[in-house]
Amino acid sequence: MSQVLEMFNSVGGEQFSKLVCQMAPYFSTIEPRLVRLAPGAAEARVPFRREVTNHLGTLHAIALCNAAELVAGTMTDVSIPPGARWIPKGMAVEYLAKARTDVRAVADGSGVDWSTPGDKVVPVDVFDAEDRKVFSARITMNVKMG
Repeated sequence: MSQVLEMFNSVGGEQFSKLVCQMAPYFSTIEPRLVRLAPGAAEARVPFRREVTNHLGTLHAIALCNAAELVAGTMTDVSIPPGARWIPKGMAVEYLAKARTDVRAVADGSGVDWSTPGDKVVPVDVFDAEDRKVFSARITMNVKMG
């Protein structure tokens, strides 16, 4: 089991999220709470707050991108083999609906072959409180074996 996954399981989602935000301070702007983390899967909740809204009063596009990168990155970290490393290489996004509520970002890497090096495309979907998909991302992670 990866050290990151051991930490998540040991301290719980709320404390783990705070630690991630200390390591990568930009994530703190969305006040995320990781609620699920496992090889091939991650989910985080992001509260609707005025500080991350746009001129329309909806969640800002970059706040949604930030949530997507958080779940894709943490999920990638616990999915790759020991000694491997990763870095985001690109992100393609679709804004599907206005996000006017708290959201949950879900990364699904169950269909990704994590055992080999190279570019891996991580799908992430973001849902509002009514379970409507408001945002979709495909994040390319470059994985190098140790």
